[in-house]
Order: sequence, then C-alpha cells, then structure tokens
Amino acid sequence: MELRQLTYFVAVAEELHFGRAAGRLHIVQSAVSQQIQRLERELGAELFDRSPRRVRLTAAGERLLPEARAVLTAAERARAAVAPPAGLRIGTSTGLGAHLDRVLAAFAAREPDVPVELFSLPARERLAGVAAGRLDAAFVRAAEPPPGVRVLPLWPDPLVAALPATHPLATRPEVALADLAGLPLALTPRRDNPALVDLLLGACRAAGFEPRPGPVGGSLQDTLATIGSRPLWTVVFASHARVLHTPRVAYVPFGAPGLALPTQLAVPAAGPTPHLEQLLLACDDHES
Repeated sequence: MELRQLTYFVAVAEELHFGRAAGRLHIVQSAVSQQIQRLERELGAELFDRSPRRVRLTAAGERLLPEARAVLTAAERARAAVAPPAGLRIGTSTGLGAHLDRVLAAFAAREPDVPVELFSLPARERLAGVAAGRLDAAFVRAAEPPPGVRVLPLWPDPLVAALPATHPLATRPEVALADLAGLPLALTPRRDNPALVDLLLGACRAAGFEPRPGPVGGSLQDTLATIGSRPLWTVVFASHARVLHTPRVAYVPFGAPGLALPTQLAVPAAGPTPHLEQLLLACDDHES
C-alpha cells in the first residue's frame, strides 16, 4: 500500500467521480483508476461501486476512508517534523537603523535555525505585502493599516535635526524648533510619509512659524549631501542618525518635549504567522 494510492482513494471518495478527482490531483483519469484498482487488489476488497451514472463507496470503502485520512495526516506531520523551518519575511525601512540590528540579533538568539529575509520597501508596499501574505510582518511608523492588517505598538522613535556641520546651531547639545525658522526645510512629499510630515509641520506651527520650503523629494542621502553644502535642515530618526556617516552634517536632538513617531509591527489581522511571537519577544528584548 502506497501513500499515493491512499491520496487517490481519498480524492475519489470525496468527489465520487473519477474525472473530477483526476482534475483535482492534476493527473490523467486512467492513472487514478489504475492505482485504485491496485489498492483494491492489495486489500482484497472493492472500495467503490462503479456504474456509468454514479460512483459510490462500498462498505469497505466507507471503513477505509477515515483510516486513509488519518494515515495521510500522520504522513504530513512526519514531513513537517523534519522539514527545514520556514523563514521569516520582514518588511523594513532604512530609518530603523540600530533598532533593526538589535532586533535581528535578539531573534537569532531565540530562533537560531530560522532564516530571515528582509525587504526594504516604501511604507505602502510594506503594508500591502502583509495584507497579501507576501510578508509575515513589517516595521512601520504611525501607520493606518489597510483591511487585513493590524499594527502592534513597539517603541517611540525620536527625531533629530540634521543641519550643516558648519552652522552655529550644530554645536549645541539640543535645538528648539523656533531656532530653525530662518532655515529652509527639506522634507519628503507628504504622500510618501504623511505621519512624519504632519507631525513636523504641526510642531513648527505650534512653535509659531511656517517653515520655509526647501528641496522636496529625492533620497535621504541626496538630501543630506545638499544639507552639507548649503544652509538647510531636515529631520532624521535618531536610531538612523547613529549609523549614518555624513561628516558635513550634524545631528542635534530637539529640546523637550522633543519629536517622536511610534514604531509599530504590522501583522496579518487573521492570525499570527509562524515565529511572530518570537519576533515580538525579540523586539521587547532589544529595548530591555
């Protein structure tokens, strides 16, 4: 008796039609018929009553069906027990900086045999990837989740001001937003990061000024290169600033209460993916 024969038997028993069973198994009908006949010869019993109009299980077939299902389930469990662990697919962004390194180290300590694939994508694509099942989880900030996705709070991520290293404010231990009113602000378009843009513009207005518009768009590296050569400012996540190597740019914290956006983990709303619990514990580990 072969697992293949039991698989074919269960398919025919559930479809009660050899043609439909063959279509479900993606093989030709004659192969299904041959294997069922071989199984019947080995067992010494007919499993189906066949007629031109219908196929029915015999009494022997009805007794075999639950046993065949149990054998196939046990075989699948045996395969899963020795199969390589499924990997973890995580959506990321460059702004995570040192946070990501520490989370991955903590996860590797908990799950050393689980491979991790990282996908650096825009926030919208990260959320869409989780919703579609292409990603198991994604790091996001202050995100509005689409249908099928929920977000779990992780930690607040402070922002710092990026200034020309030669500017007088660059030597201060901290800077007030009002001190930057005279400098143009280089900021990403709102459509690319609405939470960040709304937070910063709202804070500037609360400080009593509308920021002077500077260059819009381009990569962060392009913006920092521009700041290094002319009087501009922008904001960078503190965790990212610590790993940036830009000698012509200074990163200065904001004075209290500061500026920060919450970092979250986007996950499928329907239920946890494999290794999600260990990933969340790794996120807690990195903050402790």
